[in-house]
Amino acid sequence: MTVGVRHWVRGYLLMLRFDLSSQRTWLPLSVALQLLLGAAMAVVYGFYVPDLPEVGLLYLVTGAPTVALIPVGLVMVPALVGQQRTAGTFDFTWSLPVPRTVTVASTLTVATLIAVPGVAVTLLLVAWRYGVDLSFSPAFAVAVPLTCLMTSSVGLGLAHAIGNPVVVNLTSNVLIVVVLLYSPIAFPIEQFPDWLAAVHEVLPLYHMGVVVRAGLTEGLVGDVGTSYAVVAAWTAAGWATTALAMRRRA
Repeated sequence: MTVGVRHWVRGYLLMLRFDLSSQRTWLPLSVALQLLLGAAMAVVYGFYVPDLPEVGLLYLVTGAPTVALIPVGLVMVPALVGQQRTAGTFDFTWSLPVPRTVTVASTLTVATLIAVPGVAVTLLLVAWRYGVDLSFSPAFAVAVPLTCLMTSSVGLGLAHAIGNPVVVNLTSNVLIVVVLLYSPIAFPIEQFPDWLAAVHEVLPLYHMGVVVRAGLTEGLVGDVGTSYAVVAAWTAAGWATTALAMRRRA
């Protein structure tokens, strides 16, 4: 291992320890928010349509963990950056003698770790509520970290690009409304009008649902490769936005 790599790894571990210590109070709030948006959404939707067929129940149950992932990346990560700006810790971490990528990598790692408990609890609650048998596959262990990484990368990119904590907060809230009301995560995209379905073929939300659902069911979704590619592309876009903002600040 070269000196540069050792320096990066050492800095990453130190920053990860700092972030985990300073953000441990976010964990209960994160789990509560995920349950409200994931499990509660699925349960309430069941009240609206109480006699869903088996396929409908599968979409509802497997969509819940995807919805539960979204608030961590699109709400909590931008809120955390805003809170750091207000408290002054944002400038402090930027002044540390470590590569800037260390701070970004640590933030994304912590967001992923925070998301896992909420996703697990959401999935267990919803599967128990509707009595649905799921078919777990190794793809689920890939899909969950990837989708969480994507939302966190986009949220971090927004927070760095916009800068103003108030505007970032408003943007995050608008995105959550879009997720809950206008995204085909808990139901088939074919139920949308053609123009709106075409929009979601480009946006990442529908594709997040596809890759997570593919890890929980057999034969329910197809063309998973395209969905993985779209999610990966949006992850890269989040990184690029963050990198541009960091370069501008530097």
